[in-house]
Amino acid sequence: MVTRTDTAITTSTRMTEAALFDLLSWMSPAWPIGAFAHSGGLEWAVEDGLVRDRASCADWLGALLAHGAIRNDAVLFVHAWRAAEAGDQERLDEVAELALASQTGFERRLESTAQGAAFRRIADATVPPRNGEELSYPVAAATLFAQQGIALVPALTAYLHGAVANLVSAAQRLVPLGQTDGQLVLRALRVAVLETAETLAALPEGDPFAQLGGCTLLAELGCMAHETQYTRLFRT
Repeated sequence: MVTRTDTAITTSTRMTEAALFDLLSWMSPAWPIGAFAHSGGLEWAVEDGLVRDRASCADWLGALLAHGAIRNDAVLFVHAWRAAEAGDQERLDEVAELALASQTGFERRLESTAQGAAFRRIADATVPPRNGEELSYPVAAATLFAQQGIALVPALTAYLHGAVANLVSAAQRLVPLGQTDGQLVLRALRVAVLETAETLAALPEGDPFAQLGGCTLLAELGCMAHETQYTRLFRT
């Protein structure tokens, strides 16, 4: 059972110190999946003046978390985790295929599959092979976490924190934001991350496609526009 307080989400079973250490390692910026090279279209948003300071950065990332690509990746994470935890390879394959098909543009797909491939190479002993096909990052991460016995809520919380923290890091270089402002943005999104993890972990079983959606059209167009941006620091 998952309960929420004003300060944290706790689970009824205590995560072991070893599992917590592994989870922190997998979501650490030091885990070599190349996340630092991607901005999820944020680079275009900064160049266009849509993200220009701490407040606009928090608003942009909060929208992605509540209504955009980060939320959709989290939905896919939940269903991939459940399939892997149940040992249902057929179901996991279906979620993996949907995760690739749901990428809205070339750069979204590049970001997800590049990180997924790197994550998979590092953890190939625990992530089951899929005949050499591409694997998205949320599916690769969810599969590893489930197979290592990491409960869904902490696993998803760590994944969402990593996704937001990486974009905050990109914003620090692009806007630029100072280190203090970057941490304030991350802190401002704390409740949203915790609530999103709790809500999505309780999604009903069924077709994950029906649970995808969003209304961050400008962010998706920004990812596409980034493909032809004249000067770029990031791959996406």
